[in-house]
Amino acid sequence: MSEIELGAVQERFADLIWAYEPIGSGELVKLCEKELNWKKPTTYTVLRKLCEKGLLKNEGGVVSSRVSREEFYSSKSEQIVRESYQGSLPAFVAAFISRKTLTAGEAEEIQKMIDAFREGERP
Repeated sequence: MSEIELGAVQERFADLIWAYEPIGSGELVKLCEKELNWKKPTTYTVLRKLCEKGLLKNEGGVVSSRVSREEFYSSKSEQIVRESYQGSLPAFVAAFISRKTLTAGEAEEIQKMIDAFREGERP
């Protein structure tokens, strides 16, 4: 997946699409008015821009994603590790846990992912 850059507002809009897709464009306008306090033109402008970026599609008045939420945020995470930590996942994890204490459950979950990776499985 090519990197798709979104601003904070576009990301909130995409999160709504992911939560409610497929969604009719009229229903989307109502949802954006309620959740984001947007008028119809704002909704359609942001929708058009995210369709141009290849994240969403609007076919026959039905809006859905071309890229799943998981794919988008996974790519975004990889980009952060690559750009901010010279591609080093251990450096990213070390920076993350230096500011946040892991719970025993979180540590166990991470260990299970590592064990699955070592066994050739994908989490």
